[in-house]
Amino acid sequence: MEELISYQNNLLKSIDNRWHRYLFAFLKTDERLLGLKGLRGVGKTTMLLQFLKYAYKNRNKGLYVTADHPYFYQNTLFDLAQEWNSLGGRLLLVDEVHKYENWSRELKLIYDGFPELQIIFTSSSALDLYRGASDLSRRLVTQTLEGMSFREYLSLKHSINFEVIPMEDILSKHNEITQELVSVFKPIPLFKSYLKEGYFPFIKRIRQEGYLSRVLKTINAVLESDLAYIQDYSASNTEKIKKLLGVIASSVPFEPNISRIAQKLQIGRNTVNNYLQHLQDAKIVNFLHKSPKGISRLQKPNKIYFDNSSLVYALQFSAEIGTVRETFFINQIRNAGNQITLGEKGDFIVNDKLTFEIGGRNKDATQIKGIPNSYLALDDIEYGFNRKIPLWLFGFMY
Repeated sequence: MEELISYQNNLLKSIDNRWHRYLFAFLKTDERLLGLKGLRGVGKTTMLLQFLKYAYKNRNKGLYVTADHPYFYQNTLFDLAQEWNSLGGRLLLVDEVHKYENWSRELKLIYDGFPELQIIFTSSSALDLYRGASDLSRRLVTQTLEGMSFREYLSLKHSINFEVIPMEDILSKHNEITQELVSVFKPIPLFKSYLKEGYFPFIKRIRQEGYLSRVLKTINAVLESDLAYIQDYSASNTEKIKKLLGVIASSVPFEPNISRIAQKLQIGRNTVNNYLQHLQDAKIVNFLHKSPKGISRLQKPNKIYFDNSSLVYALQFSAEIGTVRETFFINQIRNAGNQITLGEKGDFIVNDKLTFEIGGRNKDATQIKGIPNSYLALDDIEYGFNRKIPLWLFGFMY
């Protein structure tokens, strides 16, 4: 126990309270069992430690551990919880729970056996927290931490701070909103920087030129570590899913031909579908369908995008700006809790009722002419007019 407390205290020394991710204020810390999911590198660990150091009412009764700590070579998570509870501990923070083999069974035992002990844990976004060996559905509450919005990037990197702007205000008041924002900062150059290097908060700690290399390391860690733990991948599985990712990267947005991919990688169609689903679960790619109704988990998507624009720049030698714009729009719309599908006319349909066409400043409304509730989301403009809305403004929704 002493080594775990010492490890925790060393980590807490480097944690400050100057900036929080958007989810920090909305953490459901009254729940006895809370799971936080998210892509590697988005700040889950920092948020746990900030909560323990600055927000938890009695820090001495809270303990942070990471599931891959050597302590667990000879001890179980249940053993730790039992000892911590006997010492008067009331909060157990478990980082990267997906790296612990019997996580769901032991969390269930801890929850049932120690009613005064609260557990908050993090996991890879690829882990289905409700499909472990033990059913946690009646006990567990989950939240997801997404990567940074453009709004958060401005705050972290440039100390430019604004409140969240709901999508309905962006659609109805974008002219007056952009006038207020542009009076404080010049959005276009900062937005271009965000698209390339703004999704992960580690941009604050590393040199700009090292950002995309760090993104690539994050992707490799997801494939070689997280998915290996969660899906029990062999080295051969990992190599094939990397090749699949390379196929997608060669033509994004990617329109998958499952049979052709299976033949090229010498694997079965079902395996291809499974690999694609694992990549989406891990938040490496985003699936887009033409209709939100009746979509099964393994139904072939009509198009596949990378999850965020940083991944586009990291995985494509020459990122096409139209793809980058669409990737940003899909990502921010979904991260803000909205539904998005491909449109028959216009690029995308949001929440089954709003049509959007994405483009540069010279894009016209020809493709959405006559469509009610339709808008142009345009890059390289500071101000909007009527149905023309600056693309960067959609980065303020969370």
